[in-house]
Amino acid sequence: MKYKRILLKLSGEALMGDRQYGIDPERLSEYAADIKTITDKGVEVAIVIGGGNIFRGVAGASEGMDRVQGDHMGMLATVINGLALQSALENTGIPTRLQSAIKINEVAEPFIRRRAMRHLEKGRVVIFGGGTGNPYFTTDSAAVLRAIEIEADVILKGTRVDGIYNADPEKDAKATKFNTISFDDVLRKGLKVMDTTAFTLSQENELPIIVFDMNKKGNLFKVVSGENIGTEVNI
Repeated sequence: MKYKRILLKLSGEALMGDRQYGIDPERLSEYAADIKTITDKGVEVAIVIGGGNIFRGVAGASEGMDRVQGDHMGMLATVINGLALQSALENTGIPTRLQSAIKINEVAEPFIRRRAMRHLEKGRVVIFGGGTGNPYFTTDSAAVLRAIEIEADVILKGTRVDGIYNADPEKDAKATKFNTISFDDVLRKGLKVMDTTAFTLSQENELPIIVFDMNKKGNLFKVVSGENIGTEVNI
């Protein structure tokens, strides 16, 4: 395996499968099976998951809701998704811990960096819920922050497209994919990889990001083993 410790970033929408909202148990099972292929090889896996399939704070704010309240609702949504993913992983036999940035002790451990790293060393998958614990920060920012804290080798951003393109491949048939691209080029070309806060934090800490199609079975294993899948953003 090319990477020893990874941070896998999943969007909440990815858990919907073909549904309009909520969680698709079939999609969860597929993700759990893919994650097991790399944990079986000794790869240490941490996961940050979004909550957009249940609630998105920005959308709530646009409808007149208080933004801070909306973001807190979004944080709770990420914990719900974390619990669902934890259950799916444990059904495949993977020991798992859910840590939350907001105190919710009955269902999740509080986020403690040293404890998280110890779990990883013992072969447990650690799911980080609750975002950063602060409003106005996305789960992309949480993913980069946690990856830096646990000293991950790479951030793997699992999406429904197979990399970064110079245009939206779902709208433009002539869109060209990048196999590798530098942080500076992403900013220069105005490409959307993560929100600016998360992306800048990753760049400053020289933490590479790989964007790939998580919905294609076996892709996660290929990325972690070093195959040229998706797009790598590096210094």
